[in-house]
Amino acid sequence: MHIKKATLSFLKDLKENNDRDWFQANKPRYEAARENVAEWTQALMNKLSESDDIETLSGKKALFRIYRDVRFSKNKSPYKTNIAGHLTRASKLRRGGYYFSIVPGGETVIGGGFYGIERDDLKRIREELSADGDPMREIMSDTKFVDQFGEMLGEQLKTAPKGYDREHPNIDLLRYKQFYAFRSFTDQEVTSEAFLDEAHEAMLALRPFFDYFSEVLTTNANGEIIV
Repeated sequence: MHIKKATLSFLKDLKENNDRDWFQANKPRYEAARENVAEWTQALMNKLSESDDIETLSGKKALFRIYRDVRFSKNKSPYKTNIAGHLTRASKLRRGGYYFSIVPGGETVIGGGFYGIERDDLKRIREELSADGDPMREIMSDTKFVDQFGEMLGEQLKTAPKGYDREHPNIDLLRYKQFYAFRSFTDQEVTSEAFLDEAHEAMLALRPFFDYFSEVLTTNANGEIIV
């Protein structure tokens, strides 16, 4: 199962002709592209399900809508120029989500993490990182993680979070407001037969990170289950 060149070709053309008349005239191309990505996503889900519990019901349901919400945006283009999706892990005991975005021009990404962290969850994460940053540092420096993603991404505070000393030994970790990682792929890589396995390997490299945060967010400071 692979992403077809026709899928990238459609997205490239959509970027250059982002209006409703063109989209309606090319709707069969869009439907074919979306079906292609949905089938690829289903194959990816099947691979992930061998080692993780995925809550998302199907490859098709994992995909985001192509229509943009332009109500509060200066950019009034009606359509997204990528086909993206999100795979949610099942149950409250498994945190973190896998993300992918198919975009022509070498901008396709595979990754995931914790983007919109709720206040209480961020408080608990910082509590853990403050007490012991070594597990997170080991994850971020692990060879598989570094080979796939390079480094942890995410918005960071410029100073210390409220209640923490700016000289804290783990202040570099405590400044994070988000934790996520992405890997980019060229168009040639995306349309190759190997892309499915490469995307799967990238997502597997996130698992130690996901599992660590899952443990943190489902226990209190004493290690007692709270969900």
